[in-house]
Amino acid sequence: MSRTLDVSLFLLLAVLWGLSFPAISVGLEYLPPLLFAAFRYDVAAVLLLAYAAFRVDDWIPSARNDRVAVVGGGVFLIGGNGFLFLGQQTVPSGVAAILQALVPIATALWALLLLGDRLSGLGAVGVIVGFLGIGLVVTPDPSNLAAGDTLGKLLIVVQVIFVSLGGVVIQRAGPTLDRIPLTGWSMLVGSLVLHAVSLGRSELPSVDALEPTAIGAVLYLGVFSTAIAFFIYFTILEVRGAFEASLVAYLVPVVATAVGVFVLGETIGASAIAGFALVALGFALLKRRALADVMGFSTGVGLS
Repeated sequence: MSRTLDVSLFLLLAVLWGLSFPAISVGLEYLPPLLFAAFRYDVAAVLLLAYAAFRVDDWIPSARNDRVAVVGGGVFLIGGNGFLFLGQQTVPSGVAAILQALVPIATALWALLLLGDRLSGLGAVGVIVGFLGIGLVVTPDPSNLAAGDTLGKLLIVVQVIFVSLGGVVIQRAGPTLDRIPLTGWSMLVGSLVLHAVSLGRSELPSVDALEPTAIGAVLYLGVFSTAIAFFIYFTILEVRGAFEASLVAYLVPVVATAVGVFVLGETIGASAIAGFALVALGFALLKRRALADVMGFSTGVGLS
């Protein structure tokens, strides 16, 4: 694969994922949040598993490690995204996307706790800087956490924690199942979890759910920003590796913010932009060696 094609796929992935946040904001005007999230992963699971059934030889998880990965991924990585839909009821799509930039940092902390990974002194500084950045984005009022969109932002932080935990649970399980059926089965499990919790919350679709805009939002999220986007992500992952693939998280907020501001009329405060800059700086400190390798520089003595 040429470098030009790599860059094109990277940019396409950023656009597909970046547009998902405005699509969620639009769809929430017609659908209850958890049911909306469940519909998204219903569509994606059907598409990915149908593809796996025709293109992958061993696509059914039979080994214990594969089943653990599917359940862990379904409950945490997919089911945890329900908090994103709950949060975006009050949080602008650009801010929601900015909060996702914490995922690589939160993943490093879960890996430290569950996988025994080590964190250098400068890496620890990066984690602290990243969380300071999230503090700027959230700007909570301790006396009234329900004020404004603070609660919504905190729900999205919970989503980040769940999603990053799901990634580490899958890594710890060490699945041998191909990534596409692994993702498809995880999405199926996650959608069932979301349907169950949605039913427990007595979420029922109104006649608005049949509006073309609502159907379009579900189809865009399920087909383009989930099934197709994950296929592109896996392609980049196989060719360029996990670190380069993860860098898309820092372009997605740019796309989401631009669409949110210019199309949906949302506003993004200076504190959110400054917070994103701090999160990016924290990530750079935490992953400085990998960044140096990607950029073609020598890491030098003393970096870890």
